[in-house]
Amino acid sequence: MKKYGILLIMSLTCFFSCAEVVAQRQTYCNPINIDYGYTPIPNFSTWGRHRTTADPVIVNYKGDYYLFSTNQWGYWWSSDMLNWNFISRSFLRPWNKTYDDLCAPAVGIIGDTMIVMGSTYTRDFTIWMSTNPKGNEWKPLVDSFDIGGWDPAFFTDDDGRLYMYNGSSNVYPIYGVELDRITLKPQGARKELYFLESWRYGWQRFGEHMDNTFLDPFIEGTHMTKYKDKYYLQYGAPGTEFSGYADGLLAGNGPLGPFEAQSDPLSIKLGGFVRGAGHGATFQDNYNQYWHVATTVISVKNTFERRIGIWPTGFDEDDVMWCNTTFGDYPHYIPSPDIKSEYGKDGLSPYFTGWMLLNYNKPVQASSTLGAYVPNNAVDELIKTYWSAKTGNKGEWFQSDLGNISTVYAIQINYADQDVDDDRLGKRTDQYHQYKLFYSIDGKRWNLLVDKSNNKKDVPHDYVQLEKPVQARYIKIENIYMPTGKFALSGFRVFGHGNGARPDSVQDFVVLRTEKDKRSAFIKWKPVDNAYAYNIFYGTHPDKLYTSIMVHSNNEYWMKAMDAKRTYYFSIQAVNENGVSERSKVIKVD
Repeated sequence: MKKYGILLIMSLTCFFSCAEVVAQRQTYCNPINIDYGYTPIPNFSTWGRHRTTADPVIVNYKGDYYLFSTNQWGYWWSSDMLNWNFISRSFLRPWNKTYDDLCAPAVGIIGDTMIVMGSTYTRDFTIWMSTNPKGNEWKPLVDSFDIGGWDPAFFTDDDGRLYMYNGSSNVYPIYGVELDRITLKPQGARKELYFLESWRYGWQRFGEHMDNTFLDPFIEGTHMTKYKDKYYLQYGAPGTEFSGYADGLLAGNGPLGPFEAQSDPLSIKLGGFVRGAGHGATFQDNYNQYWHVATTVISVKNTFERRIGIWPTGFDEDDVMWCNTTFGDYPHYIPSPDIKSEYGKDGLSPYFTGWMLLNYNKPVQASSTLGAYVPNNAVDELIKTYWSAKTGNKGEWFQSDLGNISTVYAIQINYADQDVDDDRLGKRTDQYHQYKLFYSIDGKRWNLLVDKSNNKKDVPHDYVQLEKPVQARYIKIENIYMPTGKFALSGFRVFGHGNGARPDSVQDFVVLRTEKDKRSAFIKWKPVDNAYAYNIFYGTHPDKLYTSIMVHSNNEYWMKAMDAKRTYYFSIQAVNENGVSERSKVIKVD
């Protein structure tokens, strides 16, 4: 017995020491925490001034990551993909009479030079060049780019030849053209590459419910990735304001095709706190692993109210490209030399920490409430809804009950824009948030957890990874300073382990595909008593269920995203505060 006792102590010591090592790895959580600018367009903010950006591109240049996105009056750089540094810069010239400074930008690398251009329907936009973007040193490469292009993208092939892709329309296709590497003049006419086929691919249908109700779907936001000898052209569809906003995928043997459309999107995120994963770009980290950055959806104060998310991406042994958005708004590890980007058999990424959401729809309290912006909105896993205090004053607070004593590893504070000052139009670099976090076992005796009362950074989606996990049942945030508006939270999200049992496996999982419209299916399953959500995995190959949907507080889902001409395969797992269940047996659906 003594021998077994020593072994048990050694095992527990190893477990906790290993857990502490894992906890020290740096993590991030979507939407990424950058100082998003406000919309610069007055007509887009008549329902309230608000932050927004979209259409992101990240390029790895000389070992640093550079992030460009719509209308930010500058760009960001990072050495680790966690801490982003903003550089103020206007890319408009005196003759460019528009609000849109780098709307849906194209960013490319030619040799040792970075090139940048914004979207335009005119012939007078400049293509800029830099060999020192960190130092904000830019000069015109082409003073006025003659052919222009909306939602453009640059791609330099291995042989040094340069291509541009563009298109944003529900009438016209996406286009591609080769450009002269020196003059950037087009080498021949643009070539039509692809137009949407929503009659076949259900996910391409316009609307929140994929029904093409009042508009035909849009195709836009192209990006090219080359892997081995194959070309993977990505495109955004069907509309930026919907949860189903996604990046589709075309595969071909040449930079201008012909291309074969893949049945399911490369990136899509239909459920969860962060929704949408469209109009983005794929890039490699410093360890040669792939990532995909894309637009996520809020669309409350305006259709174009949006944020940015980043997800692990890669290629399987058959060179099939995938992007893993499962638990894509939970904490993930930043790039690391000891993590290989793979799509695990359980559907989870090796970058996923395994820290679960601890306070979904749990009891809450607040210092005050403004109108219908009730406290429960901050824990309902919907970024569109939010709680607002009556003021933005120091001392306003919000408290979340985890239900039981849990191990807390990280907290995400997502601020909402409520009664923002009228002068917030465009980028602001002079604002910041300040707050304190407290934790408690009993809700009476409180301990300081995080003190950001001296913070001078703008952190609209602040994510705090604790130096060491704590045991707590209650987490409270107390406002110290708001840059503008009321103290309002769209998501106060606590991550860790619930110190209990994982959920039971899902039983009686049924997918009823309609004969009338094979793009759609009704999915139902027996509820799991100790689960708060479910992940539905699907794909057109039984071993490649690369797409998933998270469903909260329900045991049914109406799916409308399938390829009408392909057989599908499905599996499901249950989710709770302690982890996930085993995935159900894969079922075939003709």
